[in-house]
Amino acid sequence: MSQVVLGQPTVGEAELAAIAEVFQSGWLAGAGPTCRRFEERFAAAAGTAHALTTSSCGAALHLALLAAGVRPGDEVVVADFTFPATGHAVLWAGATPVFADALPDTFTVDPAAVEAAITARTTGIIAVDVAGLPADYDELRAIAGKHGLFLIEDAACAAGASYRGRPAGSLADVAAFSFHGRKGITSGEGGAITSDDADLVAAARKLHNYGIEPAISREGTHELPVPSVDELGYNYRLSDVQAAIMNVQLDRLPQLLAARRHVATRYGELLKDLDGVCIPVEPDGREHPWQSYLLMIDASLGRDKVALGLRERGVQCTFGTYASHLQPLYGTTTDCPISRDIFRRSLAIPMHANLTGAEIERVAETLTDVVTSLS
Repeated sequence: MSQVVLGQPTVGEAELAAIAEVFQSGWLAGAGPTCRRFEERFAAAAGTAHALTTSSCGAALHLALLAAGVRPGDEVVVADFTFPATGHAVLWAGATPVFADALPDTFTVDPAAVEAAITARTTGIIAVDVAGLPADYDELRAIAGKHGLFLIEDAACAAGASYRGRPAGSLADVAAFSFHGRKGITSGEGGAITSDDADLVAAARKLHNYGIEPAISREGTHELPVPSVDELGYNYRLSDVQAAIMNVQLDRLPQLLAARRHVATRYGELLKDLDGVCIPVEPDGREHPWQSYLLMIDASLGRDKVALGLRERGVQCTFGTYASHLQPLYGTTTDCPISRDIFRRSLAIPMHANLTGAEIERVAETLTDVVTSLS
């Protein structure tokens, strides 16, 4: 049986040609001229003054936290409904993640829950653009400003999204993106930081290269500068090969967004009246990039039963993402009931820019058959 795949990158000859140019240049390693070129373009796309490429979104989050001054003993309020990279980054910085519950319609963090979680040890907030949909940043910025906290946008899935006319990446003090293979634009792996704060990005740039100024900054000098190592850094660089792919992917972004929006529109038309299934929302003032298409399955049907039924019929699917407070690693006693419910009932169905009309209809028809058989 042929499969309708859950996610699929859109790559081809243009990406291969860009890689060939990097091969010919001789600079394949990270933090080189191709990375710098992409950083300039990506900052412009995100509406910020600066960008820094990284090896992953997790690395970007870690660097953002360190550059923002997070230290052991601090607490950071984190959106609960998110992939573990968000909470992990806080632990990597030696701080404690304090999870805040989600909103039931958008699955993004509830600003009221964020404010309720703030203590004397809180230094910052990480909001998450769930499946790419921006959180409530006007409210979150007001809370951060009121309490003197930094605000980080986990924009892992949000390339091309916008909130009240502002692009994702410019909605907080600093943002972190992912270029993983299931994201809207991809180099297989990778990530980036965006911010208007030149000092923060400069600090992150040094930390992402073992705590040493990148080699490209010493190109063209008439001396032999030997940089000193005065702080502990990491190898969080994106290679120039990956950056070459990202330059082409950034060119493709408008077309990829349009294709995903078409898929989401068709799913909405085909599934809006299916009992036991709730389709995702796109609030006024926000543009969803549709990195994933998350359904909510009625508890009476059983999300896992629906998932198994789809897979048996050749339609790939998976759970939405994690309710972080339930994961044993974090050892928290926090209760986030809405996030827990979303975690147990959300289902991601195929979403990518290459889906054909026939595949979209097959997914909808198969889901309808499975749900009807379980009703």
